[in-house]
Amino acid sequence: MPARPLKVAILAAGHGKRMRSDLPKVLHPLAGRPMVGYVVDTARALGPERIVVVVGHRAEAVRAYLGDQVTYAFQEQQLGTGHALLAAEEALGGEEADLVLLYGDTPLLSVETLRSLVSRHRAGEAAATVLTAVLEDPTGYGRIIRGAGGAITRIVEEADATPEERQTKEVNTGVYCFRLPDVFPYLRRLTRDNRAGELYLVDVIALLLEDGRRVETVAAADPGEVEGVNTRAQLARAERLKRAAILEELMAGGVTVVDPASTFVDWGVEVGRDTVLEPGTHLRGATRVGSGCRIGPWAVLVDSTVADGCRVWVSVVEKSELRRGASVGPFSHLRPGSTIGEEARIGNFAEVKNSSVGARVKMQHHSYVGDADVGDGANIGAGAVVVNYDGLTKHRTVIGEGAFVGCNTNLVAPVVIGDGAYTAAGSTVTHDVPPGALGVARARQRNIEGWVERRRPGTVSSSAASRARRRSGGSGAAPSAGPETGGDGNGTSGGEG
Repeated sequence: MPARPLKVAILAAGHGKRMRSDLPKVLHPLAGRPMVGYVVDTARALGPERIVVVVGHRAEAVRAYLGDQVTYAFQEQQLGTGHALLAAEEALGGEEADLVLLYGDTPLLSVETLRSLVSRHRAGEAAATVLTAVLEDPTGYGRIIRGAGGAITRIVEEADATPEERQTKEVNTGVYCFRLPDVFPYLRRLTRDNRAGELYLVDVIALLLEDGRRVETVAAADPGEVEGVNTRAQLARAERLKRAAILEELMAGGVTVVDPASTFVDWGVEVGRDTVLEPGTHLRGATRVGSGCRIGPWAVLVDSTVADGCRVWVSVVEKSELRRGASVGPFSHLRPGSTIGEEARIGNFAEVKNSSVGARVKMQHHSYVGDADVGDGANIGAGAVVVNYDGLTKHRTVIGEGAFVGCNTNLVAPVVIGDGAYTAAGSTVTHDVPPGALGVARARQRNIEGWVERRRPGTVSSSAASRARRRSGGSGAAPSAGPETGGDGNGTSGGEG
């Protein structure tokens, strides 16, 4: 006899009042992803005919996240878990099937555990099968009470349990497998005769047992899977468990994680083999890191792609791309839209934004490149700045292949520095520099003799100047002007970028 079809219902309608949040509880992020996303993925891995998500509070937000990958049922009033499943009756359909009942705030359940639940349910031809767990501290959970032969006889809530029953460590997780459509008549028999005035699914188990129907149980192999998230503290615990599982998977695939306790990798991030993640590393969103990289310490990568052999340390990379062998840091920032070419070096206290930086470019320290295209092999000197914003509009700058931008150069966009061109240190460049030319855009130096003693009398500087003048025989003279262009090589660039 072929197995009955399988369907899944996910209850995701609650307020989550204990979270004290305007965000629906099931949309709170866990390792970079709303927790209900994990539940839907686990449900889909079971291969069901249909997944129905029961929504209620802030239903539009849950729908916006999950899209059309599931069917929806709406629970207008949140009157308990039994009431929520009743709301899904039409969406689930009337044909015979097995139903797995899950919760949008229980994101750690594994596919293997749920397969065991379904397998036991079908093998025992049960009307219902309860997923249980054995906890060292069962406080707050309903206890599974068994008879002399080991069969379940009832589930007792902690408040109603005797002292002896409270010693039982096997608890009800609230995850069930039911027969469809058989469960719905029992749901309609539920009453709200309790302190909360709600319809509870657990009471269905009591009704089935009273009617002599078969109820099976399966214990979760890992009790940590069944922990739900009702508070911020529980969210933090679930986050720790989920992130630990992510790191374990990465390490099994050949990634070195120096200190898992201080390394944070979001769900869906990819990291290649022989890459080393140093302490303080955060890999977020849709980040992809190649093989043989060293990331960290204290690096944050968000929605970025890093090719093989790259290094990023003590820096932030946002929505950018590093090509093979590139390095960034320390204390640098790649803002969205940046591409760093092969073997390029972005050094300390440098910032790149919405720019293409070519292969083997050196931008070693204290520079800003924004809205620019930098050619292969160019050198960006210390303190160089692309002045891309005029107060109204962002303009683009082009720095050619092999160009040499001198220290403390301001490139006032839009401007083109040609291939192989140089700019003199301290220049403010407002016009294009042709290929191979030296662009000089700075005032002629003029020395005003005696200015300090006349204008700053009584200062430390004035005293020092007076002593120097006396030592030199009273003149303290200096050249009245420097070279016009600094063309002897010492004034052109001020050093490697």
